[in-house]
Order: sequence, then C-alpha cells, then structure tokens
Amino acid sequence: MGKSNSNNRTIFESLSDVNRLVLASASSRRKQLLLQMGIKADSIMPANIDESAFRNESPRLYAARLAKEKCLAISKLEPRAFIIGADTVVTAGTKIFPKADSIEIARECMIQLSGRRHQVITGVAVISPLGRLSTRLVTTRVKFKRLSNRELEVYLGTYEWEGKAGGYAIQGVAGSFIDWINGSYTNVVGLPLYETKNLLEGLGWKWKPAHGKASTKSEF
Repeated sequence: MGKSNSNNRTIFESLSDVNRLVLASASSRRKQLLLQMGIKADSIMPANIDESAFRNESPRLYAARLAKEKCLAISKLEPRAFIIGADTVVTAGTKIFPKADSIEIARECMIQLSGRRHQVITGVAVISPLGRLSTRLVTTRVKFKRLSNRELEVYLGTYEWEGKAGGYAIQGVAGSFIDWINGSYTNVVGLPLYETKNLLEGLGWKWKPAHGKASTKSEF
C-alpha cells in the first residue's frame, strides 16, 4: 500500500508540473484570441466529433455539450496536457443559426438578424492533465441595426460570412452593423478570454504571457 501511495504521489507531482496547452479547435479566431492574451497554444488539434444537435436540445445545452465533447476527445490523444474545447452558437429564442456555408444561408441569416436582438453563447470546457474538468457558459446579447438592401448585398459580396455562425464576424465588416452589445466582446469573436483564463488557472495551469510584439499581433 505504501509503495502504491508513493507511486501515485510521484505521478501527481509529475503531472502537476505540466503546463502544455492544446486548443481543440480549428478556429483561427480562437488561436488569435489566445495570442491576444499572450498565450501560444503548444498544439492545435481540431476534434472530429458529430456536431449535430439533439432533438429539442436548447442552444445553451448544445454549446455546453459540444465544448465538453471536443475537450474530452482531444484529452484522449493528449492526456498530459491542458485541453481547451469551445463551441459558439448564435441564437434567437430557441433557434440556432447555422454556419453560413453558402450565400443563400448567409442572406437568410442576415435578413433574420437585421433590426433584431440575438444572443451569442459560447460553451468553454477545460480538462487538466489530472483529468479534472471545468466548464462555463458565456452569453452576450447583440443587436443589429436594420440593414438596407444595399448594405446586405455589399456585405454578401465580401464573403466574410463564409463558415461563420449566424453568417457574420463582429471583428469584420459586420461590426459596423452592431447597434450595441451587452456582455463579453471576445465571446462574440469566439472565445471569452476572462472566463477561459479563469478556468485554466483554476485547474492549475500557469499563465506565462509570451514576450514580444509578435505574440499579440492581430490577424482577425
């Protein structure tokens, strides 16, 4: 028993010194948001999971579930690292807006968002090398101005909507359509930095901002 306890303590102490960070996402925006905080992920590993919503699944439960599933999927491949998983949805009521992969979908999203309030919800999950998991849900309320036909057509011609939840990115041209926001700006971009940093540090990850201007250069 004594030897077993000694071995467990050795493993614990070894893992406690690990500060490797893996981002379980293909999103360049999330990578750049981490850099904005002075953090360069040691590895970028998109999680290959089924992102289909369950029947009658609420937007909040959907975002939380996908963040957790992404995190757990990559932790199996990187057990000696801190893993960040995140998922962002744009929603109005119980409707989850799709990622715009065609101009038709982008047009429909923008028409529905025009002149209306909506919510951007991000689920964030972090798992430590010791297997501890923490999660957060962050909600930001956003209101679009009423778009003119010309504004809509010009925006669609930029193709900034491609692959974006709800067909827009607040850090791009569509930022000029935002009447107001209530809540975290970085959440709307794709990763709420305040909450993410708190989750990491709460699990023992040590914040060590990279030095030099290159670490915070924006590529949004």
